[in-house]
Amino acid sequence: MKTYICEICGDAYIGEERPSECPFCGARHNFIKNGVEANPITVQPVELSNRSKKNLETTIGLEMKANATYLCMAGKAQTYEIKAMYKRLAKVELEHANIACKLMKSAMPPAGTETCSDADVENFAETVKLEEVATNLYVQFAKESEERNVKIFFTALAQVEADHIQLIKKIN
Repeated sequence: MKTYICEICGDAYIGEERPSECPFCGARHNFIKNGVEANPITVQPVELSNRSKKNLETTIGLEMKANATYLCMAGKAQTYEIKAMYKRLAKVELEHANIACKLMKSAMPPAGTETCSDADVENFAETVKLEEVATNLYVQFAKESEERNVKIFFTALAQVEADHIQLIKKIN
C-alpha cells in the first residue's frame, strides 16, 4: 500500500495505485502525488490579493449552493444510482468550499437548503447549468489570480466542474 496526496485538497488516498482522480475533491490525476512529494496548495503560505479574496468568497457561495442543491436532488432521485451520484457530487462541492475556506483561513459557512425538481430530467438540466456557470467562472478566476496556488486551485476546479458536466451528459 502507498499513500497518495492530492495537491488541491491535501487529503490522502491509500492504495496500490494512484487514483485517476481525487476521491475527495475530484481533482485530476496530475494533481495527485506520492505522499513524500506532495505539497498541497492549502498548506502553502499565501498573501491573498483583494481580487482573490473576492473570487474565493464567490466560490464558497457557489459551492455551498451546489452542495445544498445536489443534496435536494439526491433526496428526490428516481433511482439509487442517481441518488448516490448526487450525494457524491454534493460531497465534492462541499470539499471545494472547504478548500477555498482554507486558502482564506476562514471558517466554513453554515450549510443551507435549496429547492429542486421532483424530476431527474429537470435536475440534470439544472446541474449542467450550475456546472457550466461554475466552469466558466473558475476559468476567469484562474486568469485573474496573481497567486500561484490560487491559480492552481481555480484551474483544478474548472476541470472538475467540466468533468461533472460530462458525467451528467453521459447519464442524460
